[in-house]
Amino acid sequence: MKIASLVTVFVLLCAGAAFAAPPEGRLPQAEPDGPFAIPPQSQVHLLGPDGTIVRGLRCAAPVPTREEQEQVERELELSRAGLGVHAMAAPGAGAAIDIPVAFHVIYKTDRKGKQVGNVTDAMIDDQIGVLNAAYAGTGFSFTLASVDRFEQTKKQAWFDKCYQQDNAMKNALAISPATTLNIYTCAPSSGGGTLLGYAYLPNAFPESDPRHGVVLLYASLPGGGADPYDEGDTATHEIGHYLGLYHTFQNGCSTPGDSVDDTPYEASAAFGCPTGRDTCSQAGLDPITNFMDYTDDPCMDNFSTLQGGRMQSMVATYKPSL
Repeated sequence: MKIASLVTVFVLLCAGAAFAAPPEGRLPQAEPDGPFAIPPQSQVHLLGPDGTIVRGLRCAAPVPTREEQEQVERELELSRAGLGVHAMAAPGAGAAIDIPVAFHVIYKTDRKGKQVGNVTDAMIDDQIGVLNAAYAGTGFSFTLASVDRFEQTKKQAWFDKCYQQDNAMKNALAISPATTLNIYTCAPSSGGGTLLGYAYLPNAFPESDPRHGVVLLYASLPGGGADPYDEGDTATHEIGHYLGLYHTFQNGCSTPGDSVDDTPYEASAAFGCPTGRDTCSQAGLDPITNFMDYTDDPCMDNFSTLQGGRMQSMVATYKPSL
């Protein structure tokens, strides 16, 4: 049985895709002006825009100190006590939350005059559909509120440099971060390769801070071509972080794991779709089909019951305006 305990102000950044286990070789490094470092265990491969396999990065989760973890848990317990709840709420225990989504499509025009990254309205609609299917039963749903499009300029290189210029991009484009989920599509990258996406945890900043939101590789949207991560579940995964979830392999086989009692412990991230994988001595196979692992989009298909409750607790504590 895991004891609820969570990470505090840390950044969860995701990117890349896995046709197989992460490759050996040079370890990726964050760019000097990037917002956070990316650990080497994120290395994966994905299909690039020209149809070739390229190196990428799936996700990064810097390890918080024990003091930071305990601080978050204390704040969650105080929040629950104030609501008259003494344990993690089951999903649906409170009012259902429909989250308005502001989509910011960032693209560029290449030297041949071709637009790159200008995802279609149909892809955006399909992404919202994927999210609503994935989050059904968690107490959350999503409604598209707005779409805006920004063409990259030489000074504002937010398509190619959205990771490095994260703060500037979000400060300019974010719409009501406390009440709206802002999603940015671009081509994030670091020294380690293409990034599939990234998001901050809700406790990282005050709820109105523009840095909240989700940044996605444009090709990860449904039909985007970043095989095997082009069915829209990069957004599902990153929004899980945005709403307060940790990776299923958080803390490995050690207590408290990912601080959710009904997801089995997992020693490390899973790639591909390794059915029957079992890396910890505690009960249960690795939760490789959970949206918060690193497996391929076709392999992911569920949140656990208590992950829904965890997200509701985190939102009640850190994003009450949402």
